[in-house]
Amino acid sequence: MSVSTQLGLLLWKNFTYRRRQTLQLLVEIVWPLFIFFILIAVRVNYPPYEQHECHFPNKAMPSAGTLPWLQGILCNANNPCFRSPTPGESPGVVGNFNDSIISRLFSDAKKILLYSQNDKNLEGFKELAHALKGLQESRSGTRTSHRTSNRTRTSHRTRNLSQNQNL
Repeated sequence: MSVSTQLGLLLWKNFTYRRRQTLQLLVEIVWPLFIFFILIAVRVNYPPYEQHECHFPNKAMPSAGTLPWLQGILCNANNPCFRSPTPGESPGVVGNFNDSIISRLFSDAKKILLYSQNDKNLEGFKELAHALKGLQESRSGTRTSHRTSNRTRTSHRTRNLSQNQNL
């Protein structure tokens, strides 16, 4: 069969089905018209009003990094509208949150974690950790020597009993 014949048969089948189901056909025609008339009524009752040009703060996508993405969500939760362009609208700018609390927190944490080897402020913590480690080793060494001496005594007693039984 050709395409035109198949299309004609399909349309004929659809037409006969619709003719037999009159209530369904009526609902399928009236429902979109009803929604369309509601939209017209809303447009007539509430005409559009003039509003200035609106610039929204930029929001970074998740691909820009976790920190810029979270800052875009948290710092712009109320989604304000500005008359002039925002600083982050220029091309290549990921975020304009350099002075935010989250940025300062992460930059301080980065300084502490990355440069702690050269930082003299953490020497006291290093000495404290070394002293605690030495204390732990000395305590565990004492307990180990008691255990070792008990094991040695037990092994000597076992050997002595086995030698007495052999005699």
